Amino acid sequence: MRAEKGSPPTGPRAGRLHPPEWLLKALRPQAAPIPRAAVTRASVALATPLAVGLAAGQPMYGALASMGALSGVISDTAEAYRMRIFHIAVPQLFGAIGVTLGTLVYGHGWVAVVSLTFVALVSGMISSIGALASVSGLLLLLNAVVGSGLPLPDPWWKAPLLLALGGLFVLVLSLLAWPVRGRLPERVAVAAAYRSVADLLAAAGTAAYEDKRHDVTQALNTSYDLILTRRARDHGRRSPLVRLLSQLNVLIPLVEAAAAAHLHGRASRRPEISATVRYLADVVEESYGARPAFVEPDLVLPEPEGPADRAVNAALRHAATVVHKADPDPYNVDDRLGRPAALRVRFRRTSREMLLSKPSWRYGLRLALCIGLAQAFVSLVAVERSYWVALTVTFVLKPDFGSVFSRAVLRALGTAAGLLVAAAVLSQVPRGWWDVPVMLVLAALIPAFTAKGYAFQTAAITPVILLLSDILNHQGFDLVLPRLVDSLIGCAIALVVGYLLWPESWHSRIGDRLAEAVEETARYVAYAFAAAEDADQGERVRRRRRIYRDLSSVRSEFQRALTEPPPMGTRAAAWWPLVVAVERVVDATTAARVRVNHGAPAPEGAEVAEIERQLRELAEGLRSSEVLVEVRAELEGDETGVLGPLRQEVKGARAIASPGTSTPAGN
Repeated sequence: MRAEKGSPPTGPRAGRLHPPEWLLKALRPQAAPIPRAAVTRASVALATPLAVGLAAGQPMYGALASMGALSGVISDTAEAYRMRIFHIAVPQLFGAIGVTLGTLVYGHGWVAVVSLTFVALVSGMISSIGALASVSGLLLLLNAVVGSGLPLPDPWWKAPLLLALGGLFVLVLSLLAWPVRGRLPERVAVAAAYRSVADLLAAAGTAAYEDKRHDVTQALNTSYDLILTRRARDHGRRSPLVRLLSQLNVLIPLVEAAAAAHLHGRASRRPEISATVRYLADVVEESYGARPAFVEPDLVLPEPEGPADRAVNAALRHAATVVHKADPDPYNVDDRLGRPAALRVRFRRTSREMLLSKPSWRYGLRLALCIGLAQAFVSLVAVERSYWVALTVTFVLKPDFGSVFSRAVLRALGTAAGLLVAAAVLSQVPRGWWDVPVMLVLAALIPAFTAKGYAFQTAAITPVILLLSDILNHQGFDLVLPRLVDSLIGCAIALVVGYLLWPESWHSRIGDRLAEAVEETARYVAYAFAAAEDADQGERVRRRRRIYRDLSSVRSEFQRALTEPPPMGTRAAAWWPLVVAVERVVDATTAARVRVNHGAPAPEGAEVAEIERQLRELAEGLRSSEVLVEVRAELEGDETGVLGPLRQEVKGARAIASPGTSTPAGN
């Protein structure tokens, strides 16, 4: 007889030891497509410098340039061509600074230990700013470690120059198609946002709506990040970029109307609605709307049957007009969500936030402590080519890349797998021109395996680094075993000092992040139903988008926390229902506002104030306890009124209890 779900295992497998579920999940390859263009770029970018170095009789120079190309390949994550310049060139600049600092302290013993510890502090604090800064901080520290641990060619400027040339070669390869595909990534991103909204409308009224709404948030985040970054440097009112921005902006009313359709829609749930949005996505992607003559779109939509249907109908017709109209900004909707501030303003703002941020200092000190211990350890204990220990600590101790614990385990497993490949290459392939075809194959695996998970990426990068290291120091097969020992030492330092003994590791950050999102939701509720003279439509839209971005970050934090071993992983899972509940509160607020805009009676101020108070109390409770405690909220009001669904969602959020909680706290 089959055992019930959750019952103890029976049969011949009972009593056997099995890997924990969190580890199996982390080792399972992700279902991601292979980035063929990135695979080709990586193969050419790493093999070409080797070939040039061999042809010039300077294989060491070729190896250093290939190392720079490897950094460029790791940084090459942006889709838009202008963004690629920043994502590749900026980390290369930091990498050049790092290798210069490392070269200057090479062979200076404790001076090198203190210097690398300080570089680690700066690297960690920089990494807290954002994704690009995180990669830049990573390369700053990695190259400083390499420069301090390997004998690089004189004079001091030669190594950073060669590394930078390798990275710039990757940049050139990544920009080759720019003249013919200049705005394709932005256009594809906007079209993808339209298709995600089509899926959202198709899922209205079903259980799949929540997941589809999360997909819409991700698609809008990606599109705005791509377009607004370029918009800061593009001031033309009639540029194609403004046209794309206006096409993206008109999705906002449609997303808001979708929330109303999910709760109250009838005609708006029919398939003709989502099919029309998909048609508009095709128009955006194929640039049919670029024709000079405006043709009024002939849309056949179901007759609206209520305020929610009227909202969807109006938003969809408006979107169709903007998508087809030749004027890039026909209704003056340019920059509805605002364009980024000037670069110098953003630099001052982020610098101030970094220096005053407690999380920035905590992570910087955490990384500096582990790097300082790693360097002190290899200074006191004879470890051959000891720079690999600090390299391992740097790669593992990146909380913004995932769980430190799981990354340490995956790093050890991935390194072991990569060393098997490296052992075969170093023992069987003679150094020289045979390195070029071998590098062509090994380099191609890096972007292909990176898409599958961290352990797979480590397994792909390890043989490449060892092959390049062998060209620099000619140790051959003797490199393999010491590198495995170094990796295990580095993983142990990161695990013990950076995880087990670090207090923050045992306190989930989800509660604080979620409390901030709930408090922002309370402010959004109050603003959404404020008097017309006190509220601005654009500001309301910006507030809602900001909440969804915050909740998207909370989701990412949750996904990282789930990879932690118990009790952290189990504790994080208990927060998940509340994350979903808060998202539903935001959806219900948006739906209520849309219904009011299209004819439903406005709610009383006292009703709005009571909902706001309940949300603020929920936020305060999240900050004061790591255990979710049920609170029975009594919200008075007309259940058939426009705020009826919102009250129910707030009650549901406050009624969520953690596993094992049996005594509810009174209200």
